[in-house]
Amino acid sequence: MHKEILVIDDNPDIRFLICNILKEQNFNVRSAANYDQAVIEINKKLPDLALVDIKLDKEDKDGIDLLKLIMSKNKSTPVIVISGHATVQVAVEAIRLGAYEFIEKPFSTEKILNYVNRGLETASLKQEKNIIENKLFHSFELIGKSPSILKIKKTIDKLATSESRILISGPTGSGKELVARKIHKNSNRSKEPFVILNAALLKEKTYEKELFGQEFEDGNISFGALERANRGTLLIDEVSEIPIETQANVLRVLIDQKFKRINGSKDINVNIRLISSTSKNLKTLIAEGKFREDLFHRLNVVPLELISLTQRTEDIPLLIEYFREKLSDINGVPKAKIDISNDNLYTYNWPGNVRELRNLVERVTILSSNESKESINKLMDDILASSTLDKNDKSLIERSFAEPLKEAREHFEKEYLTIQLKKNHGNISKTANFIGMERSALHRKLKSLGIKGIN
Repeated sequence: MHKEILVIDDNPDIRFLICNILKEQNFNVRSAANYDQAVIEINKKLPDLALVDIKLDKEDKDGIDLLKLIMSKNKSTPVIVISGHATVQVAVEAIRLGAYEFIEKPFSTEKILNYVNRGLETASLKQEKNIIENKLFHSFELIGKSPSILKIKKTIDKLATSESRILISGPTGSGKELVARKIHKNSNRSKEPFVILNAALLKEKTYEKELFGQEFEDGNISFGALERANRGTLLIDEVSEIPIETQANVLRVLIDQKFKRINGSKDINVNIRLISSTSKNLKTLIAEGKFREDLFHRLNVVPLELISLTQRTEDIPLLIEYFREKLSDINGVPKAKIDISNDNLYTYNWPGNVRELRNLVERVTILSSNESKESINKLMDDILASSTLDKNDKSLIERSFAEPLKEAREHFEKEYLTIQLKKNHGNISKTANFIGMERSALHRKLKSLGIKGIN
């Protein structure tokens, strides 16, 4: 498919010249002779590349304004700015606002074609990069057959046509962003932007700027997450990190569906679906005076709770097989020969949850191509801790010597049975058979030790 280029210049001779140069190279070319025509063409369809003259027919509008318009629609669109009498300041300003290149008149055919081809090539590389990044993330599904995952999947399906606000809670690495993306993908807003604002990564004084945007004295605008997500979905990741002062302004947006940019005087109306996520207990933060209760109730219309990987160990084999397949394709190497019966996979604590498991599979996939299953097991044993005990704790044996026999025996039995249950994904019959105990007796023992059901 031939690339489409928009040429904007009020000089008919120059416009005709540039158009002919480009048509000879088999580009599809549109043109605009003035500012108003340019706006119509840009709004009709965004080109693959635009050549924009600085000086146009309007006194109060020029090529810089058209550059801003194109950037507001797609920052990846290359714009080559042309001028016959521009100052260095204008050139610098154009580049700062996102222009790919700045060309002074007169120019040669070679120069025009060189800049156009380079601009299109750069845009193409950016597009490929975005496709790969999307593939890396979007190709991953919510994998599992545990009751908690099946429930989440059903809820995502039910939310497809809903506009309700959603609060996703769960430990780090449990898949909160993945769930949010799946909700957006299934919704009526799927073709509109999906914008992520990670509140945990923002500096203390930048929250309002990142959310609401800012207007500057020179007329330039920095668009915030709310505006960039208009008509689409905004995910506020780690919403608990938003300062209490800013929370009041977020609440106001949710009530009014409008806001003002910093230093702005005009109301900006927005239509967004808000999804929030947190790894902290917001009710605890409310009690501590660190989170507004009224904002919590606005965000928590539909609560979704993700559990840790250690609470759904039956999903580990499915996750490993899925990651093996995907990561092998992505990295162009054979699938790793991972032994899913390796006990360490089920007794390890997984503080990073599913994300940590994926990282492990990726590491093993890259480092152990063509290695034997035994070698890979050894590699995993070296990576993972050999027990679920906290590394900072004294070993079970060491602690046992400091306790009376009864307590030491109880602690050992509790640790031992917990590990065996995890290895068998909570299956009582399999555990009882392995340890040589009657099923009913094991039930009584678990109850006496205070061990509840383990997935």
